[in-house]
Amino acid sequence: MFAAAAAFILVIAALTSTYVETRRDGGQVFSEIADLHVATLASSSPVDVISTDRHTVKPWFQGKIPFAFNLPELQNSDFSLLGGRMTYLEQTPGAHLIYDVRKHHISVFVFQERSLAPRLDQNSLPPKNLSFNMATWSQGGLRYFVIGDASTADIDSLAKLFKATSS
Repeated sequence: MFAAAAAFILVIAALTSTYVETRRDGGQVFSEIADLHVATLASSSPVDVISTDRHTVKPWFQGKIPFAFNLPELQNSDFSLLGGRMTYLEQTPGAHLIYDVRKHHISVFVFQERSLAPRLDQNSLPPKNLSFNMATWSQGGLRYFVIGDASTADIDSLAKLFKATSS
C-alpha cells in the first residue's frame, strides 16, 4: 500500500514538473518575442528591406531563411507593410515583418515550427501578463507570432489575414 502511494506521488510529481517546465519554456519564448519586437522598434533602422510591396519583401527573404511563406494582400484593410528583416530566436533564423495600423507598429515573426516544437505546441498561449497583445499559431510547418501595442482586434485581424494566406 505504501509503495503504491509513493509511486503515485512520484508519477504526479513528474507530470507536474514536466507541465511546469513546458509552460515556463513557452513563456520564455513569448518573452523573447516581445524583446525582439521592442528592440526592433527602438532601432534606428527597424527594417532591412524597406517596401510596402509584398512582392518586394517576400523575395528578399529567399536564401536568407530556410523556408518560404506568403504575405497577405492588404488592399481594403487598415494595415500597411513597412518592410522586413531577418531575426533569430534560439539560434533559429526567421522572418520579422513590420506593419502599421493607426500609428501602431505590429511585428509578425515567422519561424519553422520544428525548430520551436519542443517548447511550443498547438495549445501554447501567450501569457496574460505580457505588455503587448499577441496572437500565435502553427500552420503549414511554420509558427507565426503577431505582437504589438495595437488593439486585440487589430492583432487578431492581421493574424486572420495571414491565416487566410497560408491556407
